Amino acid sequence: MRWLFSFLLLALLGAVQALSSSGQRLLVILDEEAEKEKYSVLLEDLSSRGFHTTVQSPKADKLSLFRHGERAYDHVILLPAKSKGLGPALTANQFLDFMNKEGNVIVALSSEHATPSSVQSLLLELDINVPSDKGALVVDHFNFDSTSAADKHDVLLLPFPKAIRPDVKNYFAGEGLIAVPRAVGQTLGNDSPLIQPILRAPSTAYSYNPKDEADVVEDPFATGEQLNIISSVQAHNSARLTVVGSSELLQNKWFAEKATLNGQAVKTANRDFVQKVTAWTFKETGVLKIGKFLHYHDEGVSKKLNTSVAVPEHNPKIYRVKEDVAFQVEVSEYENDHLAPFFPAQNDDLQLEFSMLSPFHRLNLTPISQTANSTIFGVSFRTPDQHGIFNFRINYRRPFLSNVDEKRQVTVRHFAHDEWPRSWQISGAWVWIGGIWVTVVGWVAFVALWLYSAPTERSVKKTQ
Repeated sequence: MRWLFSFLLLALLGAVQALSSSGQRLLVILDEEAEKEKYSVLLEDLSSRGFHTTVQSPKADKLSLFRHGERAYDHVILLPAKSKGLGPALTANQFLDFMNKEGNVIVALSSEHATPSSVQSLLLELDINVPSDKGALVVDHFNFDSTSAADKHDVLLLPFPKAIRPDVKNYFAGEGLIAVPRAVGQTLGNDSPLIQPILRAPSTAYSYNPKDEADVVEDPFATGEQLNIISSVQAHNSARLTVVGSSELLQNKWFAEKATLNGQAVKTANRDFVQKVTAWTFKETGVLKIGKFLHYHDEGVSKKLNTSVAVPEHNPKIYRVKEDVAFQVEVSEYENDHLAPFFPAQNDDLQLEFSMLSPFHRLNLTPISQTANSTIFGVSFRTPDQHGIFNFRINYRRPFLSNVDEKRQVTVRHFAHDEWPRSWQISGAWVWIGGIWVTVVGWVAFVALWLYSAPTERSVKKTQ
């Protein structure tokens, strides 16, 4: 019976695996236990997706993001706190070290509470700016909920975000409207490709502090699409951080709230949107995996991985200059709980670099075949007329997709002494070869003519 109980226990644990590709340990930092009920639906959704949730106060004595030098949790949700300080376990450096260990973070802001100094320092390190004064929020007089914000216009009703570019996949698309109550707007730096907006404010919005008694906002923090409601950061190691400008967006009351926009009744789709945001942040979506990484001499034998025809030796260490090479790579995308074939977005190409110090070839990879959980890309090319140490490298970095940087090193040698083409195989040399043979034949003919020609008879003068 004991072995049967163990088998059932293992089966149960296997059925409740986390959907995240980077782990299932989730830490939720909440200032007061009484506020846990406000986020109960969010926590239940995360638990149903397999996360092991731990709720801690920032003032807890044993709170730590690390244990024995490694991260104690895989993901962190930092909800607003009333105090300006979060303690020694939640400093900006601690969060940066956590991300260096490939941990993922969601930071929720609130206009009712001042942003803690450690959070402000963390966001400044990542080139994300938030208003320094307490109470600043985003206001829009055209896209607001006339039921709950008829006077203040601080509850925005926004559509699901679109893709930022045609070559970028959209993991946050959906139907319906998102209610964004009393959001803290953010502005992003222009120099870093690591930060991207997820949800922007409309062009008619602006940042406003109700404490200001002036009727006209003369110098707003930012206006229009400069303001971001939700921003994201993906580090070089693919660790992710998402800044949610409105913590109320995550609360139960807005997950299925009835709202009114321009006199029409609508139902908010916050629950669906929050699920997409948390899934991306916690690496349930947008994660690329590299499978088989093959290169071999291209002799025209086969162009596919899965074939019964014999192919040359895979991944040889040495190639020769001006030699035909075939390359193939298997790419998968992690989607919620399984690996699926990866297809680049529109107007985008996965590329291979054949490089030494700089790329000698940069070639677009085309899909060759597809399996149940991957897409196989390939290309054929000729090695350059340069010997040395080269790399087959795939360096693929796109917003909202985990970074891929895979390379394999090979040696490219010059021609051996017996591999050069013979002179008669080179058409340009035929003139010189013909000249040599004409000279030889002419000399032989001259010698033969000279040897076999009879000497002339000399007349002898007789003397008396």
